[in-house]
Amino acid sequence: MPRDHRPAKSIRVLLAEDQGMTRGALALLLGMEPDIQVVAQVGTGDAIVDAALLHRPDVALLDIELPGISGLDAAARLRDESPDCRVLILTTFGRPGHLRRAMEAGAAGFLVKDGPVKELAASIRRALTGETVIDPAFAAAALGAGPGPLTARECDVLKASADGATAADIAARLRLPESTVRDHLSAAAGKTGTRNHLEAAREARRQGWLQD
Repeated sequence: MPRDHRPAKSIRVLLAEDQGMTRGALALLLGMEPDIQVVAQVGTGDAIVDAALLHRPDVALLDIELPGISGLDAAARLRDESPDCRVLILTTFGRPGHLRRAMEAGAAGFLVKDGPVKELAASIRRALTGETVIDPAFAAAALGAGPGPLTARECDVLKASADGATAADIAARLRLPESTVRDHLSAAAGKTGTRNHLEAAREARRQGWLQD
């Protein structure tokens, strides 16, 4: 019978990725590491916390873009409900705003998906020792980009406009003068380089500046 060369205690990993083929391949490759065991795989953000509470992973690898809640929102929930689980955020297209939100959510790392699996495995080990692991090239770009350009009030009005609400609707919701709402929407469109507040909200979310 072949001998199992895994150490007595493997690093338990939860993997959240909505693309089934990618998720399966990543789980297979990580499972080939002698000290890593993928104990749970989920395809939606809503399933992350329940899976973590059931399987008690040491590290959770979370894609940002997931059906249901995002990986960033799930990271914040894990911080509160499974504080011993270290979170690494994985993304295809890193945005400076996403890095800021990941750190605010208590993530231990922020990595771009196209890196070698060996580097991902090394990052998992480093995160477990208490290190914060951020892709070097992305970290430099994020620092150079500075904070997002939108003010807190501009973010508020963009979030309130997400369902196609009019300026009057938003004014009633936020208890602001309609003229003030229009000014904020116009400013947000200008800062995001878009034509209207709906496009501005989409672009702000794409950049990671707008938190749901």
